[in-house]
Amino acid sequence: MENLDCAVIGAGVVGLAIARKLAMHGREVVILEAEDAFGTHTSARNSEVIHAGIYYASGSMKAQLCVAGRKALYPYCAEHDVKHQRIGKVIVACDESEVAGLMKYKAQAEANGVDDLRMLAPAELAAMEPNVRCVAGFLSPSTGIIDSHGLMLSYLGEAENHGAMLALSSPVLGGRVESDGIVLDVGGKEPMTVKCRTVVISAGLNAPAVARSIAGIPAATIPPTFYAIGHYYTLTTKSPFKRLIYPVARPDWLGVHVTIDLGGRVKFGPDFEWIDRVDYRFDERREASFYKAIRHYYPGLQDGTLQPGYTGIRPRITGPGEPVQDFTFHDASVHGVPGLMALYGIESPGLTSSLAIADYVFQKL
Repeated sequence: MENLDCAVIGAGVVGLAIARKLAMHGREVVILEAEDAFGTHTSARNSEVIHAGIYYASGSMKAQLCVAGRKALYPYCAEHDVKHQRIGKVIVACDESEVAGLMKYKAQAEANGVDDLRMLAPAELAAMEPNVRCVAGFLSPSTGIIDSHGLMLSYLGEAENHGAMLALSSPVLGGRVESDGIVLDVGGKEPMTVKCRTVVISAGLNAPAVARSIAGIPAATIPPTFYAIGHYYTLTTKSPFKRLIYPVARPDWLGVHVTIDLGGRVKFGPDFEWIDRVDYRFDERREASFYKAIRHYYPGLQDGTLQPGYTGIRPRITGPGEPVQDFTFHDASVHGVPGLMALYGIESPGLTSSLAIADYVFQKL
């Protein structure tokens, strides 16, 4: 059995950020990834948006880490040549019934420390985004877009430059807590058993399952697993928008918003549906409901201009009818296992928050 200083389980954007942070501070890090490439699940199937921190409950880990992460991410991208653009986002109320919700968003954002929002007069809205139908809106200038794969490459490169190693096709099959460390049974072409001084479970969709496979982590501390799929449609025509467009959420439509990637392609999504397993198949029966939802704020959408894009799955630890769970971090004060940090429910804004999450985990360890 080989002895390791630190194992990070999961090579998504958050796991790579944590591995980078630990390696840069002198820890010997091995990143264990079950797939044959890094960042193949949640980190690769999202909107690639740098979020400002508008929607999250005040005082929540999502709010705190999103704002801190966004403030760290822009200079990081500039310094490390990660492609990104501070494109801005307009949040709009499409009719008078939505104005109260719009103002609630603005108040929430300001409570979270987002201090650069600007209300837009109707004439200014029309000049900025002439194809959007709305009665009111505000601008979030610090919202942006990013090349998520490029960001992960940068994190991995820095981690490896400081001695970290990435082990692909290396699923954690089980393990046990011992008095002097945490033993992990690692599968793959060359199975091995390792004893680790520190283990960070950053396995996204599979984090609770990985924790349940390690004997000695109290079952009562491990949250349940839920999956929520979101579909994205792409626009086949030239973008009618200059910025991201987010309408006020309503219970009678899908809530799909506009994102634009670095190549200028427009994506609409995501919608939301609970599923019982990880399955990325695209349900094209959703097309009609997407057209209806989008035309709520973009009435100029022409028939036949949407095409199926991709799906993503949110790693949820609370289910239907329950409040959305905050980012959840379990250290020894929760589960009683020295050297173990388990991350659960790291969905959006995980990418934006990744540097701040890494700082938080490092401080806790």
